[in-house]
Amino acid sequence: MAEVNLNQTIRCIVKLGGAAITCKNELEKINEENLETVSSHLREAMILESCSKKVIGMDWSKRAGVSDVSASLSDFGDQGQFNVDFSRFIVVHGAGSFGHFQASKSGVHKGGLNQPLVKAGFVATRISVTTLNLEIVRALAREGIPSIGMSPYACGWSTFERNVASADLSGVTKAVDSGFVPVLHGDAVLDHSLGCTILSGDVIIRHLAEHMKPEYVVFLTDVLGVYDRPPTDPNAVLLREIAVDEDGGWSVVKPKLESTNKQVEITVAAHDTTGGMVTKISEAAMIAKLGIDVYIVKAATTHSLRALSGELRRHIPDDWLGTIIRFSKEVGQVNSSPS
Repeated sequence: MAEVNLNQTIRCIVKLGGAAITCKNELEKINEENLETVSSHLREAMILESCSKKVIGMDWSKRAGVSDVSASLSDFGDQGQFNVDFSRFIVVHGAGSFGHFQASKSGVHKGGLNQPLVKAGFVATRISVTTLNLEIVRALAREGIPSIGMSPYACGWSTFERNVASADLSGVTKAVDSGFVPVLHGDAVLDHSLGCTILSGDVIIRHLAEHMKPEYVVFLTDVLGVYDRPPTDPNAVLLREIAVDEDGGWSVVKPKLESTNKQVEITVAAHDTTGGMVTKISEAAMIAKLGIDVYIVKAATTHSLRALSGELRRHIPDDWLGTIIRFSKEVGQVNSSPS
């Protein structure tokens, strides 16, 4: 794969979890309230200095249920309003209620493009996930974030036995250097062994982190973080800090659990073709092993805004709720704030 040469460092790679931005049990339904809040939080986090400038939207297309195009072109006469650097963020989103249904019903994730059902499912899955990508790009654009949708399939991503085999990152690099925020997504891609499969957003995040070396990574989910068992269990305990060893193994640092078993009980929705939280923890651990802190936190909350803004890199407040995954050599170097 070609070497990545960026003119500036990436501050943060953000994963918008499918369950956080869609209504996962309702086919192809976006959680509009969460998406709007997340988009606003991203804008706030991307602007390092205090900025009182009004939001000037970049979505000039007509929206369903809205009679007019909400654009005031005269606002663009004041060039000073655009001296804001958004380009040090990369966004990747999951599919949620988009794509998973089509993929699981047709077996796209298992491969077999020679089968008519799989080929049809490949097409249907890509229609669904690219539809969601467009809506997320539009939501970010309405917040004045110069977003560019980038589908992995169209950008030359492919796999071999479900592992990334090729990924042309030149488009992402050029977008960042040109002042845009790339928005990638989980996608149906060609697999050199299976014929095709599903490339999850979590795997994309890890690959981007390996090659683009962000300062930190944030996973936005529909729960507060990683628990020692399904969060619906009344006895579930939020794991506040997880340390990753050099061999890739991991252990819970906070809180101190009675059991020494490192494994957590995880449930995966029947239609989830990407492994759900299992994949998320695995990919997050590999990112942390690179020396990059990973925060798993509930989307559209004050806790997620603090993570996105980079506040947690200085200290971890006692009132912050989420899960931090970091390389074991880094543990202890970031102290909690005084009670």
